[in-house]
Amino acid sequence: MSHVRTGAERLANDPDLLRGGRIGLVTNPTGVLPDLTPTAAALQAAGVPLAALFGPEHGIRGTAQAGFGEDTGRDPATGLPVLDTYGRSGEALDALVAASGVDTLVFDIADVGTRFYTFVWTMHDLMASAARLGLRFAVLDRPNPLGGTRAEGPALEPSCASFVGRAPLPVRHGLTLGELALLFNESIGADLTVVVMEGWRRSMRFADTGLPWIMPSVNMPTPDTALVYPGTGLVEGTSASEGRGTTRPFELIGAPWLDGGFAAGLNGLGLPGVRFRDTWYTPAFHKHAGAAVRGVQVHVHDAEAFQPVLTGVSILHLLRSRWPEQFAWTTADPAGTGVEGGRHFIDLLWGSPSLRERTDAGDDPRDLCPSPCHPEAWLYGGKLLYP
Repeated sequence: MSHVRTGAERLANDPDLLRGGRIGLVTNPTGVLPDLTPTAAALQAAGVPLAALFGPEHGIRGTAQAGFGEDTGRDPATGLPVLDTYGRSGEALDALVAASGVDTLVFDIADVGTRFYTFVWTMHDLMASAARLGLRFAVLDRPNPLGGTRAEGPALEPSCASFVGRAPLPVRHGLTLGELALLFNESIGADLTVVVMEGWRRSMRFADTGLPWIMPSVNMPTPDTALVYPGTGLVEGTSASEGRGTTRPFELIGAPWLDGGFAAGLNGLGLPGVRFRDTWYTPAFHKHAGAAVRGVQVHVHDAEAFQPVLTGVSILHLLRSRWPEQFAWTTADPAGTGVEGGRHFIDLLWGSPSLRERTDAGDDPRDLCPSPCHPEAWLYGGKLLYP
C-alpha cells in the first residue's frame, strides 16, 4: 500500500527543502517516518544540523499525563538537549528558545483535528516567539486524522481565549497544522515555511493515509478516540467521567450516579452515525478513580454521518437535565492544565459561555451546533494547501 509522504519524510530525503544554521526540532513520539524512524534521528542522519529538541504537553517522550510536561535533560538517542515548552508563553517561552541558541524552529507533531488539543497552541506560541526573536519557523505537515472536508462547532470568542484555544477556530477545524500555521501567521508575521505533504487529499480518513498511528498523547490511543474527541472532550468540563483512567478514554462516558436511562436516552435521540451501549467501568485514575461508574460506550457505526460536536452537546444536555443535583460544571481544568482565573472550563473548551448558559436554562443547546461545513466556509485567512 502506498502512503502519504509527510513533510518530515520529504525533508529527511531532501534536506535542501530547509536550510538553517542551528535547528531546534519541536517533536514528540508522533514525529516519526513511515518506517517508525524518529524524525530527529532521520534528520541527523541526513545531515540536518539539529541543535536542540523541544517538547510540548505530555513531553518529548509522551510519558506525562494531561497537564504536565517532562523533565529536561539530554536525549540519549541523539545526544541533543531537551527543552520543555509546556506551561511557558510570552517572555518565559522567548527566554527558553533564545537560550537554546537555535536560529530555526521546526515543528513535527501530529495533531488530532480539535481546537482544544494543545499541540496546535504550542505551535502558535512558538511561532510568536520565533517572530519576536527573529528566527525562522517551519512546519513539517502531517494529515488531519479526521480528514479535511468538514468543520463543526462554533468559533472561539476572544473572552474565552486560553491554552486550549487562542484563535477563533471551530471546535473541529478541518485543517492540517501547516494550514493552521499559515492562518495564524496572518497576525503573527513569522518567517514561515511549510514543508507540505505529497499524496494527501482532504477526503482521506487516517486509515487511508498508509501511515502508522502513533499515540499523540497518553489518552489518545487510537484513531477512534480522535474521531469522538471533538464532542466527548467537552465532558472534561463537567463532574462526569470522560473515560480517563480506562483503556477507552473519550469513548466511555459515565458517573457513579447514572443509571440505564443514560444509554436509552442518548439512543432515543437518533443521533447520526452513532449508538450508545450501556456499560460499567472503574477508572484507575482521574475522576471517580476506583469507583464503579455506570455510563455508555460511544460506538460510531458511520464515520461519515457522525457529528461528534452535536453528539457531545447532546450528552451534556442529557446529563444536566436528567441528573441536575449530581451534575456540575468544573471551574478548573480537571486534567490540570493550569487554567487560571476560576473560569468555567466548559466555556474555554466550547469557546463561549453559551453552551453552559443555555444548558443551565433548560433550553436544548443543540441548535448551537451549526451544520457541518467545509473548512472554506469559515476560513478567515491563510489558505488551503490540499485538494
